[in-house]
Amino acid sequence: MTVSTGARLKALREQLKKDNLDAFLIPSEDAHQSEYAADAYLRRHWISGFNGSAGFAVVTMTEAALFTDGRYFLQAEDQLDENWVLMKQGLSGVPTWQDYLIQKLPAHSRVGLDASLTLLEDARDLRTRLKTKESTLVSVKPNPVDVVWADRPALPTTQVFIQPLEYAGQSFEKKLEDVRQHIQHTQKYGLIVSALDEVAWLFNLRGSDVVCNPVFYAYALITEEETILYIDENKLSAEVKDYLKGVIVKPYLAVFDDLHHLKLNDKKLLIDMNTSLAIADAVGEDNVREERSFLNDAKSIKNETEINGMRACHIRDGAALVKYFSWLEKQLKEGRELSEVEAADHLEALRAQQKDYMGLSFPTISATGPNGAIIHYEPERDTCKIIDPKQIYLCDSGAQYRDGTTDVTRSYHFGEPTEYEKECFTAVLKGHIALDKAIFPVGTTGYLLDPLARMPLWQIGLDYRHGTGHGVGSFLYVHEGPHGIGVRAPFNNSPLSAGMTVTDEPGYYEDGKFGIRIENILIIHKHETKHHFGDKTYLGFEHLTMVPMGQKLMNIESLCTDDKQWINEYHQQCLTLLSPLVEDDEVALAWLKRETTAI
Repeated sequence: MTVSTGARLKALREQLKKDNLDAFLIPSEDAHQSEYAADAYLRRHWISGFNGSAGFAVVTMTEAALFTDGRYFLQAEDQLDENWVLMKQGLSGVPTWQDYLIQKLPAHSRVGLDASLTLLEDARDLRTRLKTKESTLVSVKPNPVDVVWADRPALPTTQVFIQPLEYAGQSFEKKLEDVRQHIQHTQKYGLIVSALDEVAWLFNLRGSDVVCNPVFYAYALITEEETILYIDENKLSAEVKDYLKGVIVKPYLAVFDDLHHLKLNDKKLLIDMNTSLAIADAVGEDNVREERSFLNDAKSIKNETEINGMRACHIRDGAALVKYFSWLEKQLKEGRELSEVEAADHLEALRAQQKDYMGLSFPTISATGPNGAIIHYEPERDTCKIIDPKQIYLCDSGAQYRDGTTDVTRSYHFGEPTEYEKECFTAVLKGHIALDKAIFPVGTTGYLLDPLARMPLWQIGLDYRHGTGHGVGSFLYVHEGPHGIGVRAPFNNSPLSAGMTVTDEPGYYEDGKFGIRIENILIIHKHETKHHFGDKTYLGFEHLTMVPMGQKLMNIESLCTDDKQWINEYHQQCLTLLSPLVEDDEVALAWLKRETTAI
């Protein structure tokens, strides 16, 4: 749905005049660089009308431009009104937002930003670029968008709760001990933690400040002598306060004043590459040392408790999905009209029946026909389509459980697919299988594995405009770094390691017609090989997701023997693990048996 943004942009430009600015930068993220933020921090969404999770807005006195990647091209085209120019990042001839600024602005311009939303590294880079135009970067407080956002939502005030050891697998005291050892090893004063999932993981706490994400707004400062948690104390119950014995609790925004007055004794404070300019400014840029996030790396390696929890929750989640897809097929065959949202609501209700269910891990992508080609499509209750059984139905969904996080995509056809649709689906399936079966030496990155998933598509001249895999948290963010599988350069900086989770999700999208994606979550483990050249250790994948692939869209004749064997073995696992959980549902059990029949 398109939102009229003319009045909003007019008000913002009037405020920019008052602030003596020629342009203002509006990123998607909050002060903690979160991919998903609380409603009060969705500034880019409010000013542009585009609600995708990735995007960057630049507003000058004469133009407004929205930069986003290939996952969101169709969605942005649909949501942006006539006041905006869509800049399709990655396409030939499309500048980065930094280059756009340099090209568009006259000399001696003043470019405004909110320092709390801007990475230190990005600010340094932009300052250097603006000097070529004799222009300056200006930190503005308060944020001009906040000033003109009359009905801005209230800040979240939800309660924080404990993630027990039976799910976390390691006490927060032990995690703090590891952090202090890192501080000592690097000979630094301490470490500031700003990423919300890192704060939650470190203290074995969870919250609900952000929809679908069990985190809470807080910072943490750890030194050799003390641990300080900066948070609205009203979010902490007596139980949580008692649990945090030995941790000093201070107001959320007190972190900036405390950092400004730190007595560093000639030492530096550790910050990671995703720390804001505001944090660095508070300490003093000369007083910080940037590093790869120690906590993000530690969090990405799941312990045995977390791995077992991920296995268990995926089986329960798979049972809910089997009940859903069998129900949906039955309803459509009986002629019932169901909207994309009505179907998604039913899936959510089925998941809610599962043990330890805590909510969705992201809004369900329930997409019929051409909507499936909108990679991160989110149906709207009043305007979404009726599911058409004669078209491909793509469902990308996930849940938060106390013992893990799920994210699964399946593409089914409830009628008779065309040969072309089957060809595309089978190529995606082959790529999915190739990645799942990969064996690779320690030190290999997801950047190097990405072509395995794309090769069957490349062979027929097709491809997709998104990454192939992302990390997944343990009852935390559904998108977790630092690793991933894809063509982005940062994925070549994070080798895949045993204990990491990562998705396997190649796809293909035909604009205006259909979308296909197949997604499982994998856990990386050590793989025993016959030989050990150079004494290297090798790694492989174990798939956690248990949901049938959908045989109707397969071109069986084009599958090789090894691919058929993989499919049959995977389906046998699904049948064995899910049957006991769906035996109370005759329709679901019959559907499961049919969909897992050997090919």
